[in-house]
Amino acid sequence: MSKAAIIVAFAVAVWAFCGAIMGIGPLFMSMDSTLIVHAIGGPLGAAVAAALYHRFFAGVSPIALAAAYVGTALALDFFLVAPVFVGNYDMFASPLGLWIPMALIFLAAWGAGSVAVKAGEA
Repeated sequence: MSKAAIIVAFAVAVWAFCGAIMGIGPLFMSMDSTLIVHAIGGPLGAAVAAALYHRFFAGVSPIALAAAYVGTALALDFFLVAPVFVGNYDMFASPLGLWIPMALIFLAAWGAGSVAVKAGEA
């Protein structure tokens, strides 16, 4: 499998994990609570995925991988989730619903990737 395909696969997995939180969360808690769990769980999932990627595949910098995670998620949210599943683009106006988790996912993936790369150098 090509390097790009592996990166996309990891990015889609992180996006799907976040989607699962957003899809299942409201069945058990309020939407506000679901958004908070998403803002915590998404970055944790991204950190684990980034650490695994850098441990087993590597090939791109931690910041590039973090950007790929967020870019893929934003593209899928814009072209699939908003028009098909939600029926509008209101989610893009929500700091807690989209922008805060995206920023935290970026930072978590970058940080975990940086730690994994450093650990691999030792």
